[in-house]
Amino acid sequence: MANNDSPFALEVLSRLGSLDDPVRRRPHVYVRDSDQPGGRDLAAEATGISRTLAAYHLDKLVEAGLLRARYAHPVGRSGPGAGRPAKLYRLVEEDVALSVPPRDYELLARLPISSLDRDPTGAVQQAVNQAAYDAGQQAGAGQSRTLIAVLNSSGYQPRTTDDGCIELCNCPFHTLVDDHKDVVCDPNLNLIQGMLDGGNQQVARAELKF
Repeated sequence: MANNDSPFALEVLSRLGSLDDPVRRRPHVYVRDSDQPGGRDLAAEATGISRTLAAYHLDKLVEAGLLRARYAHPVGRSGPGAGRPAKLYRLVEEDVALSVPPRDYELLARLPISSLDRDPTGAVQQAVNQAAYDAGQQAGAGQSRTLIAVLNSSGYQPRTTDDGCIELCNCPFHTLVDDHKDVVCDPNLNLIQGMLDGGNQQVARAELKF
């Protein structure tokens, strides 16, 4: 990881500093929690600020590299009579983080994950799955918070669907998934199931969907 005085670190500080403004954070949270790219009108309505102010902060977040923008018709509106495409915003896919002093936890995580791929017996994977389940149980047990709050505090972005299910809009471990999908997704599933069982959500079951 780069030194915190490096140009890269200073750039990250600048990007994260864009969220120091509480008004600017609100459009960012709106886009982050939306399952579809959002426009200025909906951002203004959701955050309680004017459309002009929402547009200003959204574009500033794009300049800071925290959001991306493109012109397109909103979902469900296309073809003749749909009007001009709107400017829609979505969260960038890359992580933005800074450690002081520098740390590289991702490298540390990749080492044991790579070793799991080399275990032909599956015993290590089973042990990791059990450890993930136990950690989930501990996170969910004895909590006065809702399951949504527990998931949020663990790095997930949950939303409740129309049929009452909880859908996770992100994976906190996505940087490791591309190279180690099964190794990462199995503990992830067990972690969430542990949260459900630890919080006495007896009728709830975690499922992976790709």
